[in-house]
Amino acid sequence: MAKGRLFIISGPSGAGKSTLINDVLKDLRDFEKSLSFTTRPIRDNEKMGKHYRFVSQKDFKKLIEEDKFLEWASYCGHLYGTPSESVDKKLKEGKNVILEIDVQGAMQVKEKVKDVYMIFITPTCLSEARERLRRRGTDVDEEIEKRIAAGSEEMESKKYYDCIIVNNNYNEALLNLKEELNREKGR
Repeated sequence: MAKGRLFIISGPSGAGKSTLINDVLKDLRDFEKSLSFTTRPIRDNEKMGKHYRFVSQKDFKKLIEEDKFLEWASYCGHLYGTPSESVDKKLKEGKNVILEIDVQGAMQVKEKVKDVYMIFITPTCLSEARERLRRRGTDVDEEIEKRIAAGSEEMESKKYYDCIIVNNNYNEALLNLKEELNREKGR
Protein backbone atom coordinates (compact mmCIF):
# COMPACT_ATOMS: atom_id res chain seq x y z
CA MET A 1 0.00 0.00 0.00
CA ALA A 2 1.32 3.44 -0.92
CA LYS A 3 1.88 5.88 1.89
CA GLY A 4 -0.45 8.88 2.08
CA ARG A 5 0.63 12.49 1.76
CA LEU A 6 0.46 15.23 4.36
CA PHE A 7 -1.36 18.50 3.55
CA ILE A 8 -1.55 21.69 5.59
CA ILE A 9 -4.40 24.14 5.21
CA SER A 10 -3.94 27.48 6.97
CA GLY A 11 -5.38 30.95 6.80
CA PRO A 12 -6.85 33.62 9.01
CA SER A 13 -9.92 32.97 11.16
CA GLY A 14 -13.03 33.57 9.11
CA ALA A 15 -11.43 32.58 5.79
CA GLY A 16 -13.73 29.54 5.53
CA LYS A 17 -11.09 26.83 6.07
CA SER A 18 -13.19 24.50 8.21
CA THR A 19 -16.25 24.68 5.99
CA LEU A 20 -14.17 24.09 2.86
CA ILE A 21 -12.33 21.15 4.43
CA ASN A 22 -15.56 19.55 5.70
CA ASP A 23 -17.15 19.83 2.26
CA VAL A 24 -14.03 18.50 0.51
CA LEU A 25 -14.01 15.46 2.79
CA LYS A 26 -17.54 14.56 1.68
CA ASP A 27 -16.21 13.90 -1.83
CA LEU A 28 -12.56 12.89 -1.39
CA ARG A 29 -12.66 9.54 0.38
CA ASP A 30 -8.88 9.02 0.47
CA PHE A 31 -8.43 12.10 2.67
CA GLU A 32 -8.86 12.52 6.41
CA LYS A 33 -8.58 15.52 8.67
CA SER A 34 -6.35 15.21 11.70
CA LEU A 35 -8.03 15.91 15.04
CA SER A 36 -6.05 18.48 17.04
CA PHE A 37 -5.81 19.00 20.78
CA THR A 38 -6.68 22.41 22.23
CA THR A 39 -6.96 24.18 25.55
CA ARG A 40 -9.61 26.50 24.11
CA PRO A 41 -13.02 26.23 25.78
CA ILE A 42 -15.51 24.13 23.87
CA ARG A 43 -18.11 26.14 21.93
CA ASP A 44 -21.83 25.37 22.04
CA ASN A 45 -21.81 23.92 18.52
CA GLU A 46 -18.78 21.65 19.08
CA LYS A 47 -18.40 18.06 20.24
CA MET A 48 -15.43 16.54 22.03
CA GLY A 49 -13.61 14.19 19.67
CA LYS A 50 -15.32 15.56 16.56
CA HIS A 51 -14.02 19.12 16.36
CA TYR A 52 -11.07 18.93 18.78
CA ARG A 53 -9.77 17.00 21.73
CA PHE A 54 -10.36 19.57 24.47
CA VAL A 55 -7.85 19.30 27.31
CA SER A 56 -6.59 21.33 30.25
CA GLN A 57 -3.42 23.43 30.12
CA LYS A 58 -1.81 20.90 32.49
CA ASP A 59 -2.65 17.92 30.25
CA PHE A 60 -1.51 19.77 27.13
CA LYS A 61 1.84 20.66 28.72
CA LYS A 62 2.30 17.02 29.73
CA LEU A 63 1.79 16.00 26.09
CA ILE A 64 4.44 18.55 25.07
CA GLU A 65 6.87 17.10 27.63
CA GLU A 66 6.17 13.60 26.31
CA ASP A 67 6.90 14.80 22.72
CA LYS A 68 3.46 13.68 21.50
CA PHE A 69 2.94 16.53 19.01
CA LEU A 70 4.01 16.85 15.39
CA GLU A 71 3.52 20.58 16.00
CA TRP A 72 1.99 22.80 18.61
CA ALA A 73 1.43 26.53 18.95
CA SER A 74 -0.19 29.21 21.03
CA TYR A 75 -2.93 31.06 19.16
CA CYS A 76 -5.01 33.87 20.68
CA GLY A 77 -4.18 32.73 24.21
CA HIS A 78 -4.93 29.02 23.72
CA LEU A 79 -2.72 26.04 22.90
CA TYR A 80 -3.30 23.85 19.83
CA GLY A 81 -1.38 20.75 18.80
CA THR A 82 -1.38 17.95 16.24
CA PRO A 83 -0.80 14.45 17.66
CA SER A 84 2.04 12.83 15.72
CA GLU A 85 1.06 9.21 16.41
CA SER A 86 -2.39 9.38 14.80
CA VAL A 87 -1.06 11.32 11.77
CA ASP A 88 1.71 8.75 11.22
CA LYS A 89 -0.78 5.89 11.51
CA LYS A 90 -3.15 7.39 8.91
CA LEU A 91 -0.30 8.11 6.48
CA LYS A 92 0.97 4.52 6.78
CA GLU A 93 -2.57 3.28 6.06
CA GLY A 94 -2.42 5.16 2.75
CA LYS A 95 -4.67 8.05 3.80
CA ASN A 96 -3.86 11.59 2.77
CA VAL A 97 -4.01 13.69 5.93
CA ILE A 98 -5.14 17.31 6.15
CA LEU A 99 -3.89 19.42 9.03
CA GLU A 100 -5.94 22.57 9.61
CA ILE A 101 -3.36 24.53 11.55
CA ASP A 102 -2.07 28.06 11.98
CA VAL A 103 1.05 29.45 10.36
CA GLN A 104 3.25 28.80 13.42
CA GLY A 105 2.41 25.11 13.36
CA ALA A 106 2.71 24.93 9.58
CA MET A 107 6.29 26.20 9.71
CA GLN A 108 7.15 23.57 12.35
CA VAL A 109 5.74 20.78 10.19
CA LYS A 110 7.50 22.11 7.09
CA GLU A 111 10.81 21.73 8.95
CA LYS A 112 10.05 18.11 9.86
CA VAL A 113 8.19 16.80 6.78
CA LYS A 114 9.88 17.70 3.51
CA ASP A 115 7.10 16.61 1.13
CA VAL A 116 4.25 18.35 2.97
CA TYR A 117 2.01 20.39 0.65
CA MET A 118 0.82 23.69 2.09
CA ILE A 119 -2.35 25.53 1.03
CA PHE A 120 -3.30 28.98 2.30
CA ILE A 121 -6.98 29.97 2.27
CA THR A 122 -7.56 33.70 2.32
CA PRO A 123 -10.65 35.87 2.33
CA THR A 124 -10.78 38.79 -0.09
CA CYS A 125 -10.07 41.05 2.91
CA LEU A 126 -9.97 40.75 6.69
CA SER A 127 -13.14 42.82 7.13
CA GLU A 128 -14.92 40.00 5.25
CA ALA A 129 -13.39 37.49 7.69
CA ARG A 130 -14.58 39.63 10.62
CA GLU A 131 -18.14 39.54 9.27
CA ARG A 132 -18.01 35.76 8.79
CA LEU A 133 -16.87 35.37 12.40
CA ARG A 134 -19.70 37.61 13.63
CA ARG A 135 -22.29 35.66 11.60
CA ARG A 136 -20.92 32.40 12.98
CA GLY A 137 -21.89 33.67 16.43
CA THR A 138 -19.45 31.54 18.43
CA ASP A 139 -17.08 34.25 19.72
CA VAL A 140 -17.52 37.53 21.59
CA ASP A 141 -16.30 40.72 19.89
CA GLU A 142 -13.06 40.77 21.91
CA GLU A 143 -12.17 37.25 20.72
CA ILE A 144 -13.07 38.14 17.13
CA GLU A 145 -10.75 41.15 17.21
CA LYS A 146 -7.91 38.97 18.61
CA ARG A 147 -8.45 36.54 15.74
CA ILE A 148 -8.50 39.32 13.14
CA ALA A 149 -5.26 40.80 14.55
CA ALA A 150 -3.64 37.35 14.39
CA GLY A 151 -5.01 36.91 10.86
CA SER A 152 -3.34 40.11 9.76
CA GLU A 153 0.02 38.67 10.85
CA GLU A 154 -0.77 35.31 9.24
CA MET A 155 -1.46 36.97 5.89
CA GLU A 156 2.22 37.98 5.80
CA SER A 157 3.21 34.29 5.76
CA LYS A 158 1.14 33.16 2.78
CA LYS A 159 4.25 33.57 0.61
CA TYR A 160 5.68 30.40 2.23
CA TYR A 161 2.79 28.25 0.99
CA ASP A 162 2.68 26.15 -2.18
CA CYS A 163 -0.80 27.31 -3.16
CA ILE A 164 -3.06 30.26 -2.27
CA ILE A 165 -6.82 29.98 -2.69
CA VAL A 166 -8.92 33.14 -2.36
CA ASN A 167 -12.33 32.37 -0.89
CA ASN A 168 -14.34 35.18 -2.47
CA ASN A 169 -16.73 32.73 -4.16
CA TYR A 170 -17.37 29.64 -2.03
CA ASN A 171 -18.18 27.18 -4.84
CA GLU A 172 -15.13 28.28 -6.83
CA ALA A 173 -12.87 28.02 -3.76
CA LEU A 174 -14.25 24.54 -3.03
CA LEU A 175 -13.61 23.38 -6.59
CA ASN A 176 -10.09 24.84 -6.51
CA LEU A 177 -9.32 23.12 -3.22
CA LYS A 178 -10.58 19.73 -4.47
CA GLU A 179 -8.57 20.02 -7.67
CA GLU A 180 -5.41 21.03 -5.81
CA LEU A 181 -5.67 18.18 -3.31
CA ASN A 182 -6.37 15.61 -6.06
CA ARG A 183 -3.49 16.88 -8.20
CA GLU A 184 -0.95 16.82 -5.37
CA LYS A 185 -1.92 13.65 -3.50
CA GLY A 186 0.08 11.29 -5.67
CA ARG A 187 3.29 13.30 -5.92
